[in-house]
Amino acid sequence: MAETTTGTTEQTTAPRWRIIGPGLVVAATGVGAADLVATLIAGQKFGYTLLWCVVVGCLMKIVLVEGAGRYSLSTGRTIFEGWRSLGAWTTWYFAPYIVIWGFVYGAAAMAGTGLALAGLTGVLSTTWWGILSGLLGLVLVWTGRYSVFEKVLAALVGIMFVTMVGAALLTLPNLGELLTGLAPRIPEDGLVNTLALAGGVGGTITLAAYGYWLREKGWSTPAYMRVMRIDNTVAYVVTGIFVLATLVVGAELLYSTSVAIETGDAGLLDLGVVLQERYGEWAGKLFLVGFWAAAMSSLVGVWNGVSLMFADFMTNVTGGEERDARAGGKWYRVYILWLTFPPMVMMFLGKPVWLILAYGVLGAFFMPFLAVTLLWLLNTDRTPAEWRNKLHSNVLMVIIALAFVALCVNEVRKAVSGA
Repeated sequence: MAETTTGTTEQTTAPRWRIIGPGLVVAATGVGAADLVATLIAGQKFGYTLLWCVVVGCLMKIVLVEGAGRYSLSTGRTIFEGWRSLGAWTTWYFAPYIVIWGFVYGAAAMAGTGLALAGLTGVLSTTWWGILSGLLGLVLVWTGRYSVFEKVLAALVGIMFVTMVGAALLTLPNLGELLTGLAPRIPEDGLVNTLALAGGVGGTITLAAYGYWLREKGWSTPAYMRVMRIDNTVAYVVTGIFVLATLVVGAELLYSTSVAIETGDAGLLDLGVVLQERYGEWAGKLFLVGFWAAAMSSLVGVWNGVSLMFADFMTNVTGGEERDARAGGKWYRVYILWLTFPPMVMMFLGKPVWLILAYGVLGAFFMPFLAVTLLWLLNTDRTPAEWRNKLHSNVLMVIIALAFVALCVNEVRKAVSGA
């Protein structure tokens, strides 16, 4: 009892800046270069019309991440242990997903960081800068020391936040039009963009890694529940401001102009050129620094967080020892190597169609999978009664699950038609 009381006292009296940690990590990891381009394109196509989606997207992720954190803190179990309690079908989905996802994502993450550094320096190719970034990520997370990892992510978040918000202020946004974008409306032929923008604010599989980062931080009992909720909310407010700034840049610089940016990470290079032409070389370079920080924060976050998930998965299915499931353990390092070295082949040889198809289809199912399984876990005796979902949590999670099911159907259709 004394231990719980102490934990509660610490969470009440500790300065707030000291308790911000895992939430910022999960939010920063989830916002990569591809998400920035999707937001820029939404701003370019629709101006501020979809601003409300940024708010909705942040609220959706706050609800899901809070649910994942609440389950972990209240039960002392990891999210994979929770999934496994729902039946073998969860393992049959998750096993191929995390293996294929890691292979394809590793190449995409290295390409994103490489693209930014190649544009920034003008020396070496995207491929070689990407490989160097992947190796740097490996070095930063190899030992599994969470305190070092968190400081690195905090520094990268600071860089990406200052540069993107600075770019938004530089464009002198129209505040009147900005406020009108808070009124929910879906532009003609804009349903897919609406869902994609809301769903893309702040991550997919990395949301499920939140419980692992809580454990690494040392927040492992219900005494940290209030701290976790503050941490999660503040992190996604910061993320929301960042994504909002990206939308402002897209709306102010690109809306109603003939400038067309490419889809994918290359679109950020196009925007850097636009900023450079309008405000000077320094603006373009500063923006590319922010682009690199966003891409690198996702890379480092995944190298650590998803490796923790894989370590827990392998330890559970093989009946291994507890230390194998933790940061710095055997399976943790195996997955870091999987994220780093095999994807380098894709950097040189291109991406096989069948692999991209599998990646797209399995990935599209993850967010509905997370929402539905959290509903299941948080409404049954798998969670202590005190910490189960209340009515408002269930209503929000059901709405979120339905939204992600709709997005899933669209993503599968796109993946199949693209292949």
